[in-house]
Amino acid sequence: MRGSWAGRLSVYLAGLAVLALGITLNVKTGLGVSPLVSVAHVAALAIPAPIGDTTFVLYSSFVVVQIVMHLLMYRRNRTLPIGSIIVKDMLQLPLSMVFTRLMNVFEAAIPMMTDLGQESFFASMAGRLLVLLAAIVCTGVGAAASLDMRLIPNPGDGIVQTIADVSHLETGLVKNIFDGCSVALALVLSYAILHENQTIGIGTLAAFLGIGRAMALFNRFVLPHLPRVGYIS
Repeated sequence: MRGSWAGRLSVYLAGLAVLALGITLNVKTGLGVSPLVSVAHVAALAIPAPIGDTTFVLYSSFVVVQIVMHLLMYRRNRTLPIGSIIVKDMLQLPLSMVFTRLMNVFEAAIPMMTDLGQESFFASMAGRLLVLLAAIVCTGVGAAASLDMRLIPNPGDGIVQTIADVSHLETGLVKNIFDGCSVALALVLSYAILHENQTIGIGTLAAFLGIGRAMALFNRFVLPHLPRVGYIS
């Protein structure tokens, strides 16, 4: 049975907000950023600029790549509904604008844990690890909630799915490869531009390993109890 559009949209928007919070918290721990935005974080440090702005540029490039890949797929298979596919790709741009503005809001509102005074629990390693755990949970839950509504994917998920469609590889494997390549590129750019690594750390590895598990737990234990908004016949 088709769930209500209002219900699906509410869960979708809430998921995007929680996802933006999770990615920002990952940065604020000072323990390393989420793999997907690692290149954007290097650019934000180099310019300097808010990470939401550099993430929007990164996401826009993902959209362009998706359009090109879909056009190439259409050349091989003329039965594809290319018009609706390209429209869905293009709709990721306004979505990215809203999403990255949320990231800027969270970035401005949440201090770096390492800048807090020594009397603050969240400046300690235990506090930062606790925030990192919250970041991973928020990122996984937000990503799962927004994806499960099957509306417009954020460009980070959209490009992974497109690459999987073209390569005929399993989506999870493509996600792991894509994140690994993002981290490698971020490291290269960090040392080439900044001459040091301020982006990749234990938090990056934890996000790489933990976000998928958080998504799986959400889909198993939470999604079935939603008002059928995640189930579309």
